[in-house]
Amino acid sequence: MTLPMSDPTAWATAMNNLGMAPLGIAGQPILPDFDPALGMMTGIPPITPMMPGLGIVPPPIPPDMPVVKEIIHCKSCTLFPPNPNLPPPATRERPPGCKTVFVGGLPENGTEQIIVEVFEQCGEIIAIRKSKKNFCHIRFAEEYMVDKALYLSGYRIRLGSSTDKKDTGRLHVDFAQARDDLYEWECKQRMLAREERHRRRMEEERLRPPSPPPVVHYSDHECSIVAEKLKDDSKFSEAVQTLLTWIERGEVNRRSANNFYSMIQSANSHVRRLVNEKAAHEKDMEEAKEKFKQALSGILIQFEQIVAVYHSASKQKAWDHFTKAQRKNISVWCKQAEEIRNIHNDELMGIRREEEMEMSDDEIEETTETKETEESALVSQTEALKEENDSLRWQLDAYRNEVELLKQEQGKAHREDDPNKEQQLKLLQQALQGMQQHLLKVQEEYKKKEAELEKLKDDKLQVEKMLENLKEKESRTSRLGTSNQDSDYPLEKTMNSSPIKSEREALLVGIISTFLHVHPFGASIEYICSYLQRLDNKICTSDVERLMGRLQHTFKQEMTGVGASLEKRWKFCGFEGLKLT
Repeated sequence: MTLPMSDPTAWATAMNNLGMAPLGIAGQPILPDFDPALGMMTGIPPITPMMPGLGIVPPPIPPDMPVVKEIIHCKSCTLFPPNPNLPPPATRERPPGCKTVFVGGLPENGTEQIIVEVFEQCGEIIAIRKSKKNFCHIRFAEEYMVDKALYLSGYRIRLGSSTDKKDTGRLHVDFAQARDDLYEWECKQRMLAREERHRRRMEEERLRPPSPPPVVHYSDHECSIVAEKLKDDSKFSEAVQTLLTWIERGEVNRRSANNFYSMIQSANSHVRRLVNEKAAHEKDMEEAKEKFKQALSGILIQFEQIVAVYHSASKQKAWDHFTKAQRKNISVWCKQAEEIRNIHNDELMGIRREEEMEMSDDEIEETTETKETEESALVSQTEALKEENDSLRWQLDAYRNEVELLKQEQGKAHREDDPNKEQQLKLLQQALQGMQQHLLKVQEEYKKKEAELEKLKDDKLQVEKMLENLKEKESRTSRLGTSNQDSDYPLEKTMNSSPIKSEREALLVGIISTFLHVHPFGASIEYICSYLQRLDNKICTSDVERLMGRLQHTFKQEMTGVGASLEKRWKFCGFEGLKLT
């Protein structure tokens, strides 16, 4: 690395990055805070991973720490860092699985060898596609190498020591979208999805409960084995499951019926054993209940004694000798003990109530149940022999009962017909009477409403007659008023609606009309007033304009001229107005 000694900062930075203590020409340390264990200045992170011999990825830099890029020297070119005060170069959104970068701003004289020399420090290069317009696309072997290549975005490149424009350029590195990258990324995603599905399938298979063992098909040999297992108490459940499966499969036929009957008979022989086991468990449960009840009653007696101690301590003889804190503790303990005692007492009372309910329900059945448990084995054997006879007897009894019920229902129907008919007739008569009364009430209300409607019609006719009379009177009065108005109209018109109110105004109208008659193209109001003011100085322009405005059939106002010469002019139109009036 060749740097001039006149630039102490660059020299110190270069030596610091190489892990050597930076010294000046005289041997004094340039950077006093140099840490040789770290091999860099304290306060500045590692910032030049692209230097020759340092092919490492920079660690993450905190956002508040300034990033200082430095000069990178290569064999054929030199890379100068951008201005740190400028904002970072803009990049596009990163495509999925991006391994290709776009590099723009290359020197015109740049060759593919120089591009490889600059970017091979970022990682293994698979392909370079160079264009004639000073840009290229570089495809790396891994995705993380793209991040290292983006670090060079903004650097100025110079080939050798030349300052010619064709030997310089500003690098712009950005993500590029390539079909090869997308295809590899999709293949990788599909592979991960397959692995995930396989993992889930293996997990489901691991968590799935084991399937029951298959049941063997029926044969004489298997039948003998199952019959032996049915006699053994430990293997009874397995053998019964096999027997049930055979029966459901339809293995029973004339040839195997005797074998199946013997197996069913041996299964029935376990009923007595199961009943005895149940009785033993019930006995154990009763003994446990009795023990629990005795223990609970003993606990309750002790709680009563503790509560009695608290009550005796709260009497005045002993209470006065305790302190305030001791009294408070004693009262709290007493409340807690009473609550626990009440809970246990309720529990014991509930157990006793349940026992009483069971005793009341089982008083009648106790004697029969004890006898039945003792004789259940003998009865089961006899019932197995008599099942067919009993089923036939039950069928005959059912048929007989049905015939007797039919006979009884027919006799009851004949007997119950008469009173039922009488009751129905009475109910129908009562309903008819109620309907008749309701109809009478409705008819009376209907008659009343008809009378009211007739009255309303008469009132309506009288009102219509009165309205017609009033209309006739109004028409007569209106005719008389119009005739009076026609006779008085000329006088009122001459008296009230005359636009000329005085003799002075009549003289002014005459003078203005003669003046305007001489000026057929009209005259402005100022010109007319200047003529009138020679005759009388008291004449006002506004009064003259108001007077001319009232006489619309005599004078009219028009706009003449164009643009800046636009003005209002008054003209005499008395001859035309005479024809109109």
